[in-house]
Amino acid sequence: MASEGMGLRDYLRLAPVIPVVTVTDARISIDLAHTLVRAGLPVIEVTLRTPAALDAISAIAKAVPEAVVAAGTVLSSSQIAEVADAGAKFIVTPGTSLKLAEELREASIPAMPGCATVSEAVTLAEMGFHALKFFPAVASGGAAWLKSVHGPLPNLVFCPTGGIDRASAASYLSLPNVACVGGTWVTPAAAMKTGDLVEIERLAADAASLRRET
Repeated sequence: MASEGMGLRDYLRLAPVIPVVTVTDARISIDLAHTLVRAGLPVIEVTLRTPAALDAISAIAKAVPEAVVAAGTVLSSSQIAEVADAGAKFIVTPGTSLKLAEELREASIPAMPGCATVSEAVTLAEMGFHALKFFPAVASGGAAWLKSVHGPLPNLVFCPTGGIDRASAASYLSLPNVACVGGTWVTPAAAMKTGDLVEIERLAADAASLRRET
């Protein structure tokens, strides 16, 4: 599984899907991480959309070392420091201003900045970022956009996220410039609210099988 010598691209190749998780109660985070790892999805993006997010990242980092916990929805320099201190392995942003990109270059952990256009992707590549989040994927052109940019931007890899579900994931994963996809369907809100880890494990195992289908 994850090791100290791994970089961002290595993390993105560990599994076909990165569950994008919004945690409202950090107490479920350890069991959730164990469940996702066991099902074959060791990379977990915890979004900074709730007060419980930092505690969840810290809990997973300490108690589930075989997981690779990423901090998502990072929007400021203060959050960069907070998630690094909490134990996140890498940072994910939904979009990236020049100021934020400059701060991410100085971060102590890798970052996968978000982009939605070719110009944004080129700007981030010029700044040294070559693994990018494509968000919101479906609204921004989907698999057709990614297929179109592979020719002019052959050195970039993407993790498309936003609107992707089980039915559409394979069309993204078949593309040469897609390392993995991000999705919320693996940890649906209803299952998270009730703590239904059996359902989450079923969905995660199914998602983990996607790589073998492409």
